[in-house]
Amino acid sequence: MNDPRPTEWKQFIPSDALPWDLRRIHHLHRRAGIGATWGELQRDLQAGPEVAVDRVLRGGNATDDFDSLQRLIGDAAVSSGDINRLKAWWFYRILYSGDPLIERMTLMWHNHFATSNLKVANVAMMKRQNDLLRRHAMGKFGDLLRAVIKDAAMMVWLDANANRKGKPNENLSRELMELFTLGVGHYSETDVKEVARALTGWTVRGGDFEHVPAYHDDGTKQMLGEQGDFDGDDVLAILLKQEPPARRIAMRLCEVFFGEDVITDDALDELASGLRDHDLDIGWAVETILRSEAFFSEDNIGNRVLDPVQFMIGPLRALEMLDPPPSTLLLAEWASKLGQDLFYPPNVFGWPGGRSWLTTRTMIGRANYVSALCRGELHRPNRPPDIAVLAKKHGFSTPADQSKFASRLLLGHENATGDMKAILRRPASQLG
Repeated sequence: MNDPRPTEWKQFIPSDALPWDLRRIHHLHRRAGIGATWGELQRDLQAGPEVAVDRVLRGGNATDDFDSLQRLIGDAAVSSGDINRLKAWWFYRILYSGDPLIERMTLMWHNHFATSNLKVANVAMMKRQNDLLRRHAMGKFGDLLRAVIKDAAMMVWLDANANRKGKPNENLSRELMELFTLGVGHYSETDVKEVARALTGWTVRGGDFEHVPAYHDDGTKQMLGEQGDFDGDDVLAILLKQEPPARRIAMRLCEVFFGEDVITDDALDELASGLRDHDLDIGWAVETILRSEAFFSEDNIGNRVLDPVQFMIGPLRALEMLDPPPSTLLLAEWASKLGQDLFYPPNVFGWPGGRSWLTTRTMIGRANYVSALCRGELHRPNRPPDIAVLAKKHGFSTPADQSKFASRLLLGHENATGDMKAILRRPASQLG
């Protein structure tokens, strides 16, 4: 990154107070991805933060046959019309794509542009939207927004088909401003109505976006201080010129990469200003965050509740349980039990995240998941992990050393005691 960083986002440089240690490497892989193996942790410990973050940002360590296999699995899910098989396809990508940050960002945008198959009821549309989110996950927000708003699943989800000249439907208009770009307080009800008029003519035919001129209201509109014969593309251009979208993107990113009350309003404003200066470049913002002292600060380590996907996949990766592969259908089923049913966000606001992941029901579910993992029930046939064998592989021979190894591997430190199952059930295992 050649651009000077905002002063609130100065680069992390290891020191006696903030050492580059196993705890921070574990934090990097848990927060920006889905965990790491012991070999990856040790590799990055030797390489230093700059190279380690480079690897996370670059990704690209998939096996040679990954692309053809994921395409085969995804196409089969679409052909079957079974949304559970599409969930399994996404878990396969999360496990084997070699680019966990991109999958992490895809999940973030799935939550931001929350679209549920409960209403869309079309596996092909949901997969196309997922591919779209992944393709633009680290690009310019303007490109992402233009693609999502014309996405068939989104248009069905927010009733764009019902939005026609003389009978404007305000669902897409309202969520476009309230949730996707501006936020509450930065638009009026008049703006909602006028934007809805501008979006008329956008519809879905044969499962694809189509602009039908006969359905478009070509009269003069007034919105956000501008006047003209606006259409949907004009609306997006006007919205992307406003100041609030940059702050909403900054807030969304900080929700993903930081715990509660870590980032100040001044830091958010500075990140938002940098986003505006960089044409809302999401990749620039993510790199700024991951290289920052704020990201690696003591206040930001181990203070964010892991979402179900991170909670589930982290131990599988750390314990090297991916060959042979676990059942991705079972993983999708477990994620649903734990409150994160992929392709079924609860409403237009998405999953609230944070502490809301932990309820009496989901805490019992997490304990049951750990038990299933330790019994090997995520594989067919059952394949329990053997922490003693794994520890010996990495040079830890005695039972005491093996307990320390399990704690370091799974939690990033050796303060925990007990067997692997006890460590995975500790409160610290819920945090990342």
